[in-house]
Amino acid sequence: MRREPRPAEALTAWQHPFLNVFRHFRVDEWKRSAKQGDVAVVTDKTLKGAVYRIRGSVSAANYIQLPKSSTQSLGLTGRYLYVLFRPLPSKHFVIHLDVSSKDNQVIRVSFSNLFKEFKSTATWLQFPLVLEARTPQRDLVGLAPSGARWTCLQLDLQDVLLVYLNRCYGHLKSIRLCASLLVRNLYTSDLCFEPAISGAQWAKLPVTPMPREMAFPVPKGESWHDRYIHVRFPSESLKVPSKPIEKSCSPPEAVLLGPGPQPLPCPVASSKPVRFSVSPVVQTPSPTAQSGRAALAPRPFPEVSLSQERSDASNADGPGFHSLEPWAQLEASDIHTAAAGTHVLTHESAEVPVARTGSCEGFLPDPVLRLKGVIGFGGHGTRQALWTPDGAAVVYPCHAVIVVLLVDTGEQRFFLGHTDKVSALALDGSSSLLASAQARAPSVMRLWDFQTGRCLCLFRSPMHVVCSLSFSDSGALLCGVGKDHHGRTMVVAWGTGQVGLGGEVVVLAKAHTDFDVQAFRVTFFDETRMASCGQGSVRLWRLRGGVLRSCPVDLGEHHALQFTDLAFKQARDGCPEPSAAMLFVCSRSGHILEIDCQRMVVRHARRLLPTRTPGGPHPQKQTFSSGPGIAISSLSVSPAMCAVGSEDGFLRLWPLDFSSVLLEAEHEGPVSSVCVSPDGLRVLSATSSGHLGFLDTLSRVYHMLARSHTAPVLALAMEQRRGQLATVSQDRTVRIWDLATLQQLYDFTSSEDAPCAVTFHPTRPTFFCGFSSGAVRSFSLEAAEVLVEHTCHRGAVTGLTATPDGRLLFSSCSQGSLAQYSCADPQWHVLRVAADMVCPDAPASPSALAVSRDGRLLAFVGPSRCTVTVMGSASLDELLRVDIGTLDLASSRLDSAMAVCFGPAALGHLLVSTSSNRVVVLDAVSGRIIRELPGVHPEPCPSLTLSEDARFLLIAAGRTIKVWDYATQASPGPQVYIGHSEPVQAVAFSPDQQQVLSAGDAVFLWDVLAPTESDQSFPGAPPACKTGPGAGPLEDAASRASELPRQQVPKPCQASPPRLGVCARPPEGGDGTLSPSDEEGPCEESCDPEGLGQASGPPVLTEEEAGRAGDGAWAAAVGSWGLALPPRSPGQPREQWRAGQGRWCRCRGLRTVGARDTRNSGAPRTTYLASCKAFTPARVSCSPHSAKGTCPPPASGGWLRLKAVVGYSGNGRANMVWRPDTGFFAYTCGRLVVVEDLHSGAQQHWSGHSAEISTLALSHSAQVLASASGRSSTTAHCQIRVWDVSGGLCQHLIFPHSTTVLALAFSPDDRLLVTLGDHDGRTLALWGTATYDLVSSTRLPEPVHGVAFNPWDAGELTCVGQGTVTFWLLQQRGADISLQVRREPVPEAVGAGELTSLCYGAPPLLYCGTSSGQVCVWDTRAGRCFLSWEADDGGIGLLLFSGSRLVSGSSTGRLRLWAVGAVSELRCKGSGARSSSVFMEHELVLDGAVVSASFDDSVDMGVVGTTAGTLWFVSWAEGTSTRLISGHRSKVNEVVFSPGESHCATCSEDGSVRVWALASMELVIQFQVLNQSCLCLAWSPPCCGRPEQQRLAAGYGDGSLRIFSVSRTAMELKMHPHPVALTTVAFSTDGQTVLSGDKDGLVAVSHPCTGTTFRVLSDHQGAPISTICVTCKECEDLGVEGTDLWLAASGDQRVSVWASDWLRNHCELVDWLSFPMPATTETQGHLPPSLAAFCPWDGALLMYVGPGVYKEVIIYNLCQKQVVEKIPLPFFAMSLSLSPGTHLLAVGFAECMLRLVDCAMGTAQDFAGHDNAVHLCRFTPSARLLFTAARNEILVWEVPGL
Repeated sequence: MRREPRPAEALTAWQHPFLNVFRHFRVDEWKRSAKQGDVAVVTDKTLKGAVYRIRGSVSAANYIQLPKSSTQSLGLTGRYLYVLFRPLPSKHFVIHLDVSSKDNQVIRVSFSNLFKEFKSTATWLQFPLVLEARTPQRDLVGLAPSGARWTCLQLDLQDVLLVYLNRCYGHLKSIRLCASLLVRNLYTSDLCFEPAISGAQWAKLPVTPMPREMAFPVPKGESWHDRYIHVRFPSESLKVPSKPIEKSCSPPEAVLLGPGPQPLPCPVASSKPVRFSVSPVVQTPSPTAQSGRAALAPRPFPEVSLSQERSDASNADGPGFHSLEPWAQLEASDIHTAAAGTHVLTHESAEVPVARTGSCEGFLPDPVLRLKGVIGFGGHGTRQALWTPDGAAVVYPCHAVIVVLLVDTGEQRFFLGHTDKVSALALDGSSSLLASAQARAPSVMRLWDFQTGRCLCLFRSPMHVVCSLSFSDSGALLCGVGKDHHGRTMVVAWGTGQVGLGGEVVVLAKAHTDFDVQAFRVTFFDETRMASCGQGSVRLWRLRGGVLRSCPVDLGEHHALQFTDLAFKQARDGCPEPSAAMLFVCSRSGHILEIDCQRMVVRHARRLLPTRTPGGPHPQKQTFSSGPGIAISSLSVSPAMCAVGSEDGFLRLWPLDFSSVLLEAEHEGPVSSVCVSPDGLRVLSATSSGHLGFLDTLSRVYHMLARSHTAPVLALAMEQRRGQLATVSQDRTVRIWDLATLQQLYDFTSSEDAPCAVTFHPTRPTFFCGFSSGAVRSFSLEAAEVLVEHTCHRGAVTGLTATPDGRLLFSSCSQGSLAQYSCADPQWHVLRVAADMVCPDAPASPSALAVSRDGRLLAFVGPSRCTVTVMGSASLDELLRVDIGTLDLASSRLDSAMAVCFGPAALGHLLVSTSSNRVVVLDAVSGRIIRELPGVHPEPCPSLTLSEDARFLLIAAGRTIKVWDYATQASPGPQVYIGHSEPVQAVAFSPDQQQVLSAGDAVFLWDVLAPTESDQSFPGAPPACKTGPGAGPLEDAASRASELPRQQVPKPCQASPPRLGVCARPPEGGDGTLSPSDEEGPCEESCDPEGLGQASGPPVLTEEEAGRAGDGAWAAAVGSWGLALPPRSPGQPREQWRAGQGRWCRCRGLRTVGARDTRNSGAPRTTYLASCKAFTPARVSCSPHSAKGTCPPPASGGWLRLKAVVGYSGNGRANMVWRPDTGFFAYTCGRLVVVEDLHSGAQQHWSGHSAEISTLALSHSAQVLASASGRSSTTAHCQIRVWDVSGGLCQHLIFPHSTTVLALAFSPDDRLLVTLGDHDGRTLALWGTATYDLVSSTRLPEPVHGVAFNPWDAGELTCVGQGTVTFWLLQQRGADISLQVRREPVPEAVGAGELTSLCYGAPPLLYCGTSSGQVCVWDTRAGRCFLSWEADDGGIGLLLFSGSRLVSGSSTGRLRLWAVGAVSELRCKGSGARSSSVFMEHELVLDGAVVSASFDDSVDMGVVGTTAGTLWFVSWAEGTSTRLISGHRSKVNEVVFSPGESHCATCSEDGSVRVWALASMELVIQFQVLNQSCLCLAWSPPCCGRPEQQRLAAGYGDGSLRIFSVSRTAMELKMHPHPVALTTVAFSTDGQTVLSGDKDGLVAVSHPCTGTTFRVLSDHQGAPISTICVTCKECEDLGVEGTDLWLAASGDQRVSVWASDWLRNHCELVDWLSFPMPATTETQGHLPPSLAAFCPWDGALLMYVGPGVYKEVIIYNLCQKQVVEKIPLPFFAMSLSLSPGTHLLAVGFAECMLRLVDCAMGTAQDFAGHDNAVHLCRFTPSARLLFTAARNEILVWEVPGL
């Protein structure tokens, strides 16, 4: 029986669950509230929103009061009052609350930092609330600190009255907020909220999270407590009864409950709330605050200093919190700051001293590693290399480390502390101060004591990125140049004179400049003067009066040069006067200018050009010529000579008059930096290829100081006898180094095949290297050549290792094969190749394969990620298989192995690094867990190794190296070593165990400082030591229930296993891999579920079809969790599902088709499950012609490189994925998968599909992405590609369906992938993700629109379609595997229509959307629909559920958020449930039907895609939708560019004209004309007025021509020069005339300012005008007069050429061209247009393409009046563009192909990447970029070399 609410409840129900006080009383209107004094609304940067600022010197005269009159009452009954405020720095504030008790007594409760102590009367309570720095000398009361943070003050009004006045709380009567503070809002509620707990965390905690409306924003990756303060008063530790105390011995104002107050010393640090509090005082500690004991002084209310200290030391890297006093227990689980003491101190410091406890000793010594050497140079760039003032050493960066190298001895010294790559260096003239800046924004700078290496100062630069630093000679001034957060150039001057004396760095001046700055120097003769150079400018600067000012040097004719470096000329004897100072500046054109700094004029200008004197030993130079100069990148000047580094790889020394070359040295790459030593005898040079060395001018010998890989190092290997190191890198090189000198010995480069893994032969001078092609090659170190090559792998080599005796070598590849080689003789050969052994999708890693120290065992991760296999190294017999996924029973997430490593042979340990951030130590024989190292790092560790004496465990942990004390059972935590700026890929001990090497961005060599122990013994397990409560994270798991893995997994089979195929050489026609099928490419028969009967591939389980004419047979989707799937006999009985029965039926009769010989299977195969969504293809994509020279990947090829993709395929379904935790964001555009960084906008493009991509699916681990496309004209089946997210490489290619794939999804454990065919194919296929073999295929009896796996029960799968919901249940009973099917009809109450979408809710709920806009809820256990409601007017195409909220997206564009928390309770009511329990929280209307969406776990924010081709960022909290990706929704008709090439504009048939920023391709302006198509577009030329008067001319389908102002973002003019649709438009060269053509063949000439049309040309009447091209040319050589030469081409193959001078109203026909046209010339359903253009590199030439007799480009000479050349084409051209800067011609075809023709060389190259006809291609004016368009997708290509 329903309980009726009591009257009191009914009156206050409107205040539940919380009340927004400011909103309810409409504070902004000031009708029900009052303000007095200085009260204003301002925007707060931290909260990113509007807040109220109350300020004034007198608090009582500046306030906000609610309600307006004191005679009124708020009547708020909420127990808790939440005040969200921030005190103004160094000011006082007061908060007054008038609270009414139940006996109608009004009590004023006040909080302020004005109060010195707690005071109380019968009607007034005063509490001091202070935020300030804690110092021993100051009292606790005072002004708010300068760094005061936003605070959530939570007041329990009920407890306040009970504790201090023994009264019952009634309601809140009034509030007054007095100066000085910022206040965001006030809230009341009966619920106790936790502000620091997010929606994703609260489900696991017994707390109530703060509602989104009340919550403070917290940036990703930051902690709430690092940014805000939470004060709860009184604290929860006060046990307050619900009723007042009747009797008390204490005065009413001092009623205390529980035991009496314990006087504690003051101040004392404690993490727990101290009981019996009086006032909340929040205080931040000063750096010098000391905690200690004070004299105890009993008092009625003791002052207790309570602080909640937080520390990062409580993570897995170290021990937990340990109290220094027995009564002060620190708790890491404290969530908020408890205001429980008389004065509560909340520490803002995150550093807490932690005392290690226990009897185990730590590392001896500490540290155990010391950096000895670094192999590498550069990182962020190679321009930072300096001489020390004495010339004895060189200072240079190596990524995040600064290296000081003594050039005579080779000794290195290091400056460690930067966490990112060093972008700039500067050293003062006395070698006292070194300044450095790191690259990542915001840039952090450091000042170092150069002599001691100590960091003197760490500060943040005002610049976003620092590019260059320069010290004055004395070191008192430091200048830096960089970019601010808007990208503007910024110059900053710091005063550094007091840093060495303990002072701080002071910003002296800052200046912004619009001029480019490439180099900046402080003069040596005057510290207040500087010079800079850049693009087209040389400027002299001066610092005076705290202001930086600059003036330009008059460069005259050299004003357009691109200057790269500068240097001051120095006198031989002392420093000259400023009047005599000369400045040398160099440029990329080869110019060197000598500038007089006093007169600011160019005294000499020289241009260096290479010529060779006959018979001369060296190239000589001349200084003035018109030929191409030497591109100079750097120069340095000494009193006698000038050193010049150029991009041709030469370092040249010149006399100061540049008469001839004195000396030169040729490098292997472009010289990026040169620096002459102070004595002028040595010249330091650096190259962009990572080389650093110097030229000795006396001996004329070049000395190499350092070489470096130019990309991250992937793997390393060491050889003991010769002391050599081998490294492989992403720069496609294999390098051999001498460990003693750190110098490079050999360099092996492969331009086509990338090295992946490397290892040395233990005894011979040979090393082995594995490559991305699958080849394994051996190299001779003596002959420096390849000895033997084997190609027995089909995928990239992921692992390579040899036995210690050198007899055997093992390799693994990305396709899962394992190869064994015999290395007994130099001509090593293949012994065995075993397929499907190693985990196929595992990345290349030095720890992918491991051989035991005695060479008897081989371990690897495989055949799946969750298993580790141990084999006999000689026989390859399987000895052990451990299921890592079952080791941690406490975790709900399935674990997987990442890397393996053997310990010393005497221990018999096998170490496994897992994805759950553990290192598990196993017994290599039994698989028993010996111990465990949990939480080694937040990310999985790719490499680990154990020292020979088993003392130290070395782990690659992100960008750090961690060393664990392996011998101590209760380790005190690791030692962590920084220095790498990128993730460490490999770590290893040297063979003598005295050194450690780590490889990542560079190679670091560390000395091991621990003494060796020759008598080290290896017992069965390392000795354990006694520990206290703070035992370290290295745990003994010997007594765990999970100690032994499942017996059936590691147990070897009877023939464990037989040899998997033996071959001495690859079989003929193969690549050496032995497998049952040696086909070259994907076999349709083995991939198409409908043709599985003839497949000869891996084991596939399916059901025999029972005949297509009957009721249809269903195949069984079979899989299990780590269980074997034995093949089944075809003769076994089977049961078919019978329609309409609505019951569970077992599908039997599974048979194996094309199964491999089980003798070679090694171990039973395991399969697992997945989920998906629907897709309807909008069109069939055309396919590129497979012509020679076509580059299938759009980014490959030497002529073009894909830079950006503009647009999103709104035609897809679920074709966008976003993971807020990892930041991974991907979507589709045509045939491309675009992976975009949402912060930087950088894009990656994954290509390979032959048709438009229909859908995407991201695995739950976010490591694998699957993409599916439809059929193309060249393939009979659709295509699914499986991508490795980290590397962006396609790992697998499968052909599952003969029709389009509607949906893809991974199972919750990522073990299965489900694919759903479209309504024609109606095929459901299940694939095992270990090898992507087909597990099951089912042809459905009717079209299905959606499929999903139950996230709570991986054995349940659900499909929705036409009026039915089908439930599939996978069951395992012994060896019998069955799939139970149940079909339930949709109730009539839901209404007519089909089920179009589905998602699982809280167990056991299933939400389904219908085509009529209904959402129905199903009980999956009972198989019934119990609730439905009308969610929209259109079809529901998308549903997402998380927590208690449901997101629905419909075909009407509405995105709605529903609160469905009460639905679970309604399940028990069955059909009687009412939809009134479901209510809509928010609604957003987008620009098209919703087709894809991804939200975070709390459904607060997400990304949504629509059919309009737009991706929106949705924030429910703010109720906003922001465009992320915006493309045109229909065909793009034109792309034009601004004269400065800063912007581009596009027009489309959707009626929009969009202006984009060319650098970022972000939408800047959009002009929209409704119900019209914009067919053509033109941008006004640069000579048209001022730059701010740039205009766009756009032609529309109704014959109108509109002129838009770009600067004013408005339409200036609309005219109607044509009665029909315009087809092309162009400006004259002066911009004062517009020429337009229409589809009837008329050309109109109009004035864009007045809108008048003064001439119409009808020569082409009858055929549409396809092109109008205008060029500036004097026409006298053509025999006519005019300033413009222009042409018009029409669809009837005619081209007219005209000369015009529109100012004189003159227009004259120059030439008329007609070309024959055959009867039919359609290509791919498109009629080729007639296109013509003037040749930019030869004004006399005209190029034409059209539907002629032949497919060709015709080149016509206007002067000779004849065709001079014809360029054949493979197809008829659809688009044409000529490069202004080179002799390149771009042609687009209807066959989705783009051809680039080099007219000078006569060569061509084809590019694929578009999904439709390439109907548009346009070069930018600089020819650096090429834009191509196919339908509504735009690709932006870079043209390298320009």
